Amino acid sequence: MLSVYLTFAGVLVALIASALRILREYERGVMFTLGRFTGVKGPGLIIVIPIIQKMVKVDLRTFVEDVPTQDVISRDNVSVKVNAVIYSRVLDPERAVLNVEDYRMATSQLAQTTLRWVLGKHDLDQMLSERDKLNADIQEILDKQTDIWGIKVSTVEIKHVDIDESMIRAIAKQAEAERLRRAKIINAEGEQQAAQKLVEAGRMLAAEPNAMQLRYFAALQDIAGERSSTIVFPIPTDLLRHLTAEKGAA
Repeated sequence: MLSVYLTFAGVLVALIASALRILREYERGVMFTLGRFTGVKGPGLIIVIPIIQKMVKVDLRTFVEDVPTQDVISRDNVSVKVNAVIYSRVLDPERAVLNVEDYRMATSQLAQTTLRWVLGKHDLDQMLSERDKLNADIQEILDKQTDIWGIKVSTVEIKHVDIDESMIRAIAKQAEAERLRRAKIINAEGEQQAAQKLVEAGRMLAAEPNAMQLRYFAALQDIAGERSSTIVFPIPTDLLRHLTAEKGAA
């Protein structure tokens, strides 16, 4: 008889132990009674009636999903390999359990297709220079689509955009050509500005004959300072006009 009592006591203790669950501060338990959803419990001590009730534990901490490398064709027909990482967490444990079988797997698969779709609408230059904008676009799309699962996608970061070696050489040549183009434009703008200044200077000298004489003397001083055996003296334009007028009168 004593052994029967001991066996009964052991079974009772085992049942009580199996009915007691402890959930941490960042955990919640989605409860099912006879297969029907009956609420979300936690954190702390939870009682789960064996056989009748079942609890699905959900972690509310931010989880990180590494999106595998995806082959993407950009809008300008460049093939690149892109991978990313997403940060998300469960906001509603009820929807995360009831509306999707595996919310982490579903979020990862959705991130892969969204990554290919968003990047495929942009040129390679945009992928390389506007990464922050692309991250924000992908995050917004994922956040809207995972809302029905009770998931909040907080951050998406594109880690690497790998380009084929031949395409890297082509981009380098394009960058060099762009630098040459800018250098020629800057040189042409400098020539244009210099010509404008010369025109303005000519107009000022034409308006003031005395200024022209001063400029003539300054030119003579510059010539005298040079070490040369031959010196060419410029003839003032006023003198040329005077000589021309005398010949015409004669």
